[in-house]
Amino acid sequence: MTLSSLRAYTIPCAVALLALTATPGQTLKADDPDEQQLIAVLESNAPAAEKAITCKKLAVYGSGQAVPALARLLVDRELSSWARIALESIPDPAAGAALRTALDQLDGRLAIGVINSLAARRDADAVDSLAQRLTGADPDVAAAAALALGSIGNLPAANHLEQALATAPDALRSAVAEGCVCAAQQLLKADQRANAVKLYDLVRQAAVPRQRIIEATRGAILARGTEGLALLREQLQSSDPQHVAIGLSTARELPGQEVTTALAAELSQLAPERQSLLLLALADRRDSAALPTVLESARRGPLPVRLAAIRAVPQLGDRATLSPLLEIAAEGDSALTAAVLEALLQLPGEDIDAELLARLARPGEALRRTLIDVVGQRRLAAAVPLLRQAADDSDPQIRAAALTALGSTVDLDGLAILIERAVKPLKPEDAPAARKALLEASIRMPDRDACAEQLMAALTRADADTQVALVEVLGAVGGPKALEALAAAATQGSPALKDAASRLLGEWMSADAAPVLLDVARRVSEGRYKNRALRGYLRIARQLDVPGPERVDMCRQALELCQRDEEKRLVLEVLERNPSPQSLQLAASLLAQSPLRDDASRATLVIAEKILETDRAAAADAAQQVIAAKPSADLVERAKALAQRAKQ
Repeated sequence: MTLSSLRAYTIPCAVALLALTATPGQTLKADDPDEQQLIAVLESNAPAAEKAITCKKLAVYGSGQAVPALARLLVDRELSSWARIALESIPDPAAGAALRTALDQLDGRLAIGVINSLAARRDADAVDSLAQRLTGADPDVAAAAALALGSIGNLPAANHLEQALATAPDALRSAVAEGCVCAAQQLLKADQRANAVKLYDLVRQAAVPRQRIIEATRGAILARGTEGLALLREQLQSSDPQHVAIGLSTARELPGQEVTTALAAELSQLAPERQSLLLLALADRRDSAALPTVLESARRGPLPVRLAAIRAVPQLGDRATLSPLLEIAAEGDSALTAAVLEALLQLPGEDIDAELLARLARPGEALRRTLIDVVGQRRLAAAVPLLRQAADDSDPQIRAAALTALGSTVDLDGLAILIERAVKPLKPEDAPAARKALLEASIRMPDRDACAEQLMAALTRADADTQVALVEVLGAVGGPKALEALAAAATQGSPALKDAASRLLGEWMSADAAPVLLDVARRVSEGRYKNRALRGYLRIARQLDVPGPERVDMCRQALELCQRDEEKRLVLEVLERNPSPQSLQLAASLLAQSPLRDDASRATLVIAEKILETDRAAAADAAQQVIAAKPSADLVERAKALAQRAKQ
C-alpha cells in the first residue's frame, strides 16, 4: 500500500462529514434525532446501510453515551469507517479511549483506519501506542503510524519520529520523514521553534527521498525566520531546479523588511535567468523596500531581467516610479515600451492619473507620445482636452496616437470630434487612425441610437470611402437606428455603399433585421444585393430565435422573391427544421421544379415523416405527391414506404 492509498482510506469519512449540515456538539432541537434511538439502531439487527447512516447522525448528535455501541463496530470491515466518522467527531474523551483500545486489537486496513482517526483527533494519549506500531511487521500500518505521529506533533511524538528516522528501514523512511516534517510544523505552531528547527534539519540530512528534503528545507528556513536567510540564499544559488523552486517559493513566504532587503541584495549574485525569477518573487512580497533595486534592474542589464523588473514595479511602486518607467519607454525598444505601458496601466490610484495628466500638459514634454498612449489605455476622460490639442500636432505620429487615445476616452458628447476627423482628417494619412478610433469609441457608447444618429448625420457630408467606413461603424454599433441607416444605404446608396450595407445586414445578429432584409430584397434591382439580402433573411429564419409559424411564413415570402435555386434550397432546409402541415405544403409546392425535384422530394418526405403521428392524411398525401413527381428511385421507394405507414 502506498502513502497515497493510506490517505485514500479515510476519504469515505471525509465525504460523509461534508454531507452533514450540522456540527458536533450542537444544541439539540425538538425535531433532532434522539441519541438513544440511534444507539438502539446500532445494537439491533438493522441492515448495514441503516447503521452507516446512523453513524453519520451520531457524528452530529452523539455523545459519550454512544461510544460503546460505536466501538463495537470498529472490528466490522463493512462498518468500521462509518463508526470512525462518529468517533472522530464526538468530543468526549471516551471516543479517543475506544479508538486506542481498538488499535491494540486490530491489524491491516482496520488498524490503519483507526490510526487515521487518532490522527484526526490529534490524540496525544495515543503517542506510545502509535510508536509501537512504527516497528511492526506491517509496513503500511507503520507508515500510517508515522503520519499520525506527525499530525499529533507534540514533543513525545517528535522524539519517537526522530528515533525512527535513524533506524527505520528504507521502505518506511519516507513516511517517517513526512511525519517529522508534519510534527515540526505542529511544534512551530506551539512556539517550540528550536525543536522544530532540529527536526527539520534531521530530515534535511537524512537519506530520504528528495521531496522530503525539499519540504524540510522550506520548513527549516521559515522556522529560523531571518536567521534562515543564509539557507534561503543557498537554495537560490543551487544547481538543483527543485531547490531553486523551493527557495523562490519560500522567498515569498518569509516575512519582514530585513528579508526583502537581503533578497534584493542577492539579485546581483545570481545569473540573469535566476534574477528574473527572484524579481517576480520580490514583486509578490509587495514590500516597497525592494523598489530601488527593482528600478535599477529595470534601467540596465540583460533584456529579460529588465522586463521582469518592469513587470514587478506595479506591485511595489507609486507615482515616484512614473519618471523612471517613462524614461525606459523613451529608449525606443519595442519590448521595453510594451512592458512599461503594461506596468503603467496596472499602477493604481488617482494620484497616478493626476501625475500622468500633469506630465502630458507640460510644454515640451519629451515623452508626450508615450503619455498619450498611457492615458488612452487608462481611459482617462479628463485627458480629452489635451488629446484634442495633440490631434492637431504637426507630428503625424502624435496625431495618430492622440486619435487612438480619443477612441478610448471620449463620451457621447465628444464623439463629434472623431466623426469630424473621420470625415475631414487634418491630413490624408490621419484617416485610418481616425476611422479606427471612431469605431472603438462608437461601440463603447451606452446609448446606441444616439450614437447612430450622429453617424447618420455625417453620412450626407462624407465622401464615398468615408461613407463606407461610417456604415461599417453603424453595423458594429447595432440597434434600431443603425438598422434603419443600413436599410437606406442598401437601397439608395452608391454601389460600394450598397455592397457594404447589404453585407452588414446579412450578418445582423438579431431577428429585427428580418423585415429590413426582406424589404431590401424587394426594392433592389441588382441580383447580387437581392440574393445577399435573401440569404441573410433566410439565415435569420434558420438560426435565430423565431417562432416556428413565423419561420414558415418567412420561407413563403422568400420564395416569392427567390430567383436562384441556391436560395430555394435554403428555404427547403429551413422548412425541414420546422415540420408542420404548412411547411409540408410549401415544400411540396417545389416538387414541380425540375432542378429542385430531388431536393424538394427529400424535404417533403422528411417533414411528412416528422408529422406522421399527428397528421397521417397530410403525410399520405405528401407521399403520393412525391411519387407523382418521379424523383430518384430511392426517394420514390421511400415515399411508397411512407404511404404504406400512413395507411396503418
